[in-house]
Amino acid sequence: MLDLFLSLLSTLIAVPAAMFSLEVLLSLWPRRKEGSFALPTGARVAVLIPAHNEQAVIGATLRTLMPTVPGGGRVVVVADNCSDATAVIARELGAEAIERHDQQRRGKGFALDFGIAHLRREPPDCVVFLDADCQVQPETVKVLAAAALASGRPAQGLNLCDPDPSGGVLQMVSGLAFRFKNLVRTRGLVRLAGLNHLTGTGMALPWALVERVKLADGNVVEDMQLGIDLALAGKPPLFVPEARVDSPLPQQKSAAKTQRTRWEHGHLKTLLTQAPRLVALAIKHRRLDLFWLALDLAVPPLSLLAIMLSATTAIASIAWLLGASPAPLGICFGASLSCGTAVIAGWFAHCRQQVPLRALVAAPFYVVIKLPIYVAFLAGRQREWVRTERDIART
Repeated sequence: MLDLFLSLLSTLIAVPAAMFSLEVLLSLWPRRKEGSFALPTGARVAVLIPAHNEQAVIGATLRTLMPTVPGGGRVVVVADNCSDATAVIARELGAEAIERHDQQRRGKGFALDFGIAHLRREPPDCVVFLDADCQVQPETVKVLAAAALASGRPAQGLNLCDPDPSGGVLQMVSGLAFRFKNLVRTRGLVRLAGLNHLTGTGMALPWALVERVKLADGNVVEDMQLGIDLALAGKPPLFVPEARVDSPLPQQKSAAKTQRTRWEHGHLKTLLTQAPRLVALAIKHRRLDLFWLALDLAVPPLSLLAIMLSATTAIASIAWLLGASPAPLGICFGASLSCGTAVIAGWFAHCRQQVPLRALVAAPFYVVIKLPIYVAFLAGRQREWVRTERDIART
């Protein structure tokens, strides 16, 4: 019975490890060339930005964004439960600013729903969603809108959180993890399934899809759930890496912890609730893309995967020394080796210019620091959206 239990446990851990390694391996191949998209003449594009007390960053974001919006386009800032000058700054810089006040229904999803209701009075052809603290490349809005309108699908740009050169080594590890999630693994998933996740910023939806989505809820990872729902509806997200959006990593330790907790608790909840559902639906409808999406979703945050692999390997080692079968230990060792190799290969191919080698050496310390986040998920996970505190104003 012990051998059976350990074999099942080690296999359960090895599946997400194998999926992670496969995605990284596929990301190493040259990207398939996709057809270019052109924005139709006269297309009406709206940019929607939810903002809660963002006076420290909204000015810099809009100064970068406004010159890149196609002619005739609109930028709408939803000043959501703000007690600062977010709306005033947005109007001064040429954006539409609408104000929402509802302390009972708090969160990004509610703000987006409010903004969409505003746009419904004069519907655009496409809506581009951006966070209030991000920086966009000159062609990002145009490329995203063109891809969404041409395909009839959601279009997701490349959203990265590269570390500040002056930031500490732990911030570098955080930036590395973000690159693996939104660049390395996304490229692998696209090769496998032809779809990807939505990240909440740097994404565009045709108005016909905007009208169908449900955003007014308190889901702390509403973007991930939205991508899953659209994939189930036959409109899987399209990855458009030419549309680059950069989001800053928090410099303050408390803000970084808040951000990581929200992301990882939301990820784990979605993993537990949606991965089994996707497997069942993939079998029912014979859709291989949903199966690959389920396996991708089953990969926990890298720090947690490392913890699970280490703990299972230790248990299997002790059991083997006490006379149990060596098979579980072999499975754990193979999974650990493949993950370690994948991390090094992915870093070398996609991350070494932004994240120095010493960040890999510090990764075990980063894993230990994140352990309380996972314990908190078991003890009482974060259920409500909590805004990440911003650093000093960007100019």
